[in-house]
Amino acid sequence: MPTVAPVDVDGFVVRAGFLNGCAYFASGEGGIVLSGTGERTLQPHKAGLLAAEPARDGAALITSGDDGCIYRSGMDGSSELVAERPRKWIDLIASGPSGAVAFASGRTAWVHLADGREKEFAHERAVGGLAFAPKGLRLAVARYDGATLWWAGTDGAPVELSWKGAHLGTSFSPDGKYLVTAMQENALHGWRLTDGQDMRMTGYPAKVKSFSWSVKGRYLATSGANAAILWPFFGKTGPMGQAPLQLGVRADNLVSAIACHPKEEVAAVGYQDGMVLMCRFEDNAEVLLRRPGKGPVSSLGWDETGTRLAFGTETGEAGVISLED
Repeated sequence: MPTVAPVDVDGFVVRAGFLNGCAYFASGEGGIVLSGTGERTLQPHKAGLLAAEPARDGAALITSGDDGCIYRSGMDGSSELVAERPRKWIDLIASGPSGAVAFASGRTAWVHLADGREKEFAHERAVGGLAFAPKGLRLAVARYDGATLWWAGTDGAPVELSWKGAHLGTSFSPDGKYLVTAMQENALHGWRLTDGQDMRMTGYPAKVKSFSWSVKGRYLATSGANAAILWPFFGKTGPMGQAPLQLGVRADNLVSAIACHPKEEVAAVGYQDGMVLMCRFEDNAEVLLRRPGKGPVSSLGWDETGTRLAFGTETGEAGVISLED
């Protein structure tokens, strides 16, 4: 039976996960709780923490806040200022290869390179999402009416991908062949990058705020419905013409967070009432990992081995679920 070890976190859990075997919980109040051998809290931001993402090298957590600062915090308790934009809310960040960090405020995105150089990318409308490609310094910026692909390491011309509407969170497929955005309306939009072919994924009753690629990138698992919706991305046309899988269907609750297992075709599914299920793609078998709590699950993150799952909620409930005794 799975066991749950609660962790004391103050406020909305922006991001929960693991770095080098140590569980972390980034709180909207500004603190980062580290839970390994004992618990301790880092406080890099002077005010609220708005976004958090693990560094690509797995050694640190990148965070941004309404103090205009971006920090890199290690599991050893250190926090280093990466970049600063005084008097700006930095609520979008992305971690790239070779220590690169992208961040955005308003209509501008920046990339801070490991050698200290910074590049600025201006847009006509507000930036809604950021993502680095799996390899290389290619940055996707979701915006109004589409997305723009920039080369952050060179001065190459940008590639414009167009689709009407407001595009928010964005993600490359693990093989780099597709770019997907979550839209302001209840839908996803995707592009096949070899030829710009559009892909429309609709039918959600709510906005998609959480998505996760399955092992080897075969499926994109998403929140926003009363089941986890998994779009197939194998085959030449991606999800087009294929029905998605629906895992963990519940009549009375929407999925609020999703995290695919690092090794198996299994996903952890968090709901608005705080429940967490583990669901298997093949036959939709379910295991209850956590009973309903006091608020929606806001973040889920597996460790490297897939034996422990960190969770956090909008009401500050958090913990580590262990699948092994």
